[in-house]
Amino acid sequence: MSSTASGRNGTWRNWGGNVAARPAREVAPASVEELSGAIRRAAEDGLKVKAVGSGHSFTAIAATDGVLIRPQLLTGIRNIDRDALTVTVEAGTPLKRLNMVLAREGLSLRNMGDIMEQTVSGATSTGTHGTGRESASIAAQIKGLELVTADGSVLACSEKENPEIFAAARIGLGALGIVTAITFAVEPIFLLSAREEPMPFDKVLADFDELWAENEHFEFYWFPHTGNTNTKRNNRSAGPEKPVGQVAGWFEDEFLSNGVFQVAQWVGRAAPATIPSIARISSKALSARTYTDIPYKVFTSPRRVRFVEMEYAVPREAVVETLRELRAVIDRSGLRVSFPVEVRTAPADDITLSTASGRDSAYIAVHMVKGTPYQRYFTAAERVFTAHEGRPHWGKVHTRDAEYFAQVYPRFGEFTALRDRLDPDRRFQNDYLRRVLGA
Repeated sequence: MSSTASGRNGTWRNWGGNVAARPAREVAPASVEELSGAIRRAAEDGLKVKAVGSGHSFTAIAATDGVLIRPQLLTGIRNIDRDALTVTVEAGTPLKRLNMVLAREGLSLRNMGDIMEQTVSGATSTGTHGTGRESASIAAQIKGLELVTADGSVLACSEKENPEIFAAARIGLGALGIVTAITFAVEPIFLLSAREEPMPFDKVLADFDELWAENEHFEFYWFPHTGNTNTKRNNRSAGPEKPVGQVAGWFEDEFLSNGVFQVAQWVGRAAPATIPSIARISSKALSARTYTDIPYKVFTSPRRVRFVEMEYAVPREAVVETLRELRAVIDRSGLRVSFPVEVRTAPADDITLSTASGRDSAYIAVHMVKGTPYQRYFTAAERVFTAHEGRPHWGKVHTRDAEYFAQVYPRFGEFTALRDRLDPDRRFQNDYLRRVLGA
């Protein structure tokens, strides 16, 4: 079974365990034609339709009491075009499988997020991203997509075909139709050299512009209640390959990042007063290391500790001030935060509802371990983010609505007008979309 958790008696749950839904029926179409038929039947029965990927969103973006479309049979590579440097994949293909097939073929995506359990359509529809000075989100690497709309018709979208739909549907939130295939730009496989090292929080903030400018991919994790961060710089390398040794890799990635971290989370939940001391130990547990490998082995890592997450994109020039405010809020509040804060960047892109649409962005993500009360922390953080016109990740916890989005997305009206045209009866609506896009 994929990481989509399905409970007993037809209850669907997401990966973070914070969203549950009871669809009237579940359908796993084996072809685009079957999917079109399922949408038309749902319309006859007066049911809404939602497609779900691996359930990695923390919002109820995929929840429905209507027809739940499971994409596990719509997987695989349709075509690799070596001249055009593109790959076309079925929507339900997990990123992990795409990355592995591309690597075997000597190809790679240019940039990716830090996990690869999601399906390609789920990841792109919610705006999943990694970090990059010039290279943007996964959706920004899309060259074409196939979309089944509310009346069951199949549309091909690219810069040449249906360009106005293409501009929006690359991050379509499941509101415009169901994506059945995606064509990505790829490039010949390359090596990335990763340099991970601890650095004082104040130094990272003071040197942020430099660290950003000097590295193709820069990110860092700050441990609240400490002045410590762990920084990561990924840059292209001429080689040679120097993968993380198996023992070191197991120790750093499995034992420290997942094993000890899980135990620390359990202790922190049982005795919140211990969290600042645990944070100081955790923040010093990882030593500096460098390694060189193919992209997906450097960009992504396993996530075995389940959590709930909120992430906002703020204008890149506001990131240092936003982080200082977040630190002050945590210190003042008496909150006990056991999970590091993750900071990444992306260049401006031209996708209608991309969190980086039209502006260079920095992402600040706050997490709480699954099952811990997160509302107070997330509410305090959200207040800081929204003061800087932050845009929340579509697949992560937030409380914003259509009125707010109309202010922070200059092209918001363009998206809702397109939705009126493609889905006038709101076949793909659910409570989440009603809130974020308006009725």
